Amino acid sequence: MSYFCIVKNLKKRKMTHKYIITGMTCNNCVKKVKDALEGIKGIKKADVTLDPPEAVITMEQHIQTTDMNKVLSATGNYSLKELTDVHYNTSNDTVEGDKKSFWTAYKPILLVFAYLLGASILNEIHNGSFNLMRFMQIFMGGFFLVFSFFKLLDLKGFAYSYMTYDIVAKQWLGWGFIYPFVELLLGLAYMFHFEPSITHIVTIVVMSISSIGVIQSLLNKRKIQCACLGTVFNLPMSNITLIEDLLMILMAAASLFI
Repeated sequence: MSYFCIVKNLKKRKMTHKYIITGMTCNNCVKKVKDALEGIKGIKKADVTLDPPEAVITMEQHIQTTDMNKVLSATGNYSLKELTDVHYNTSNDTVEGDKKSFWTAYKPILLVFAYLLGASILNEIHNGSFNLMRFMQIFMGGFFLVFSFFKLLDLKGFAYSYMTYDIVAKQWLGWGFIYPFVELLLGLAYMFHFEPSITHIVTIVVMSISSIGVIQSLLNKRKIQCACLGTVFNLPMSNITLIEDLLMILMAAASLFI
């Protein structure tokens, strides 16, 4: 392929970015945001949705998020934040990477579970006997501490990502900022055996609410990022996310009756 052909093909490529948008409350807001974005020089197309509050923007050249937010703020109380890394497509066809294997896609969360399970088992071996209650408390305490840690590495990023599917965070963005601290407190409560009954009940309530959004996303077959390990890892939403929530609910419920 000649140099001129390569240059021509590069010029035809467009960048596609995905953003989460705050401030939209109705379809009229969606139209305002879409029109404002598509009015920016360099933006070829903006697909804006209310549920989830997202925009998939195709650009002919990279446009800074701050520049787009200036335009949106002049239109209304709207702002956007990028969700995913840039990917490229041609003028006609989307170029998608090879599908990741199960292990590659979920390696971070599988390793976390393996470490927690191993640590909990080793603790029981150290104590010379297997106590189911103690095992579950160590496992659950470690679970909440580790998961809150990854969320707190990028608290704002987690909050915006969580907002795309959690039923509470959709209505109140602040819940996404509070949630990691709730997990942190639950982790400490399990580790120090603080008011076990209250801790189990709070776990059941919090994780049940969280699982509703996960179930809705899975039923709607939405391809979104799971925020369970924050934004450090790009984990796809899957049944593993639901299993993780239901496991905590089941262990907390079982602990109430043991």
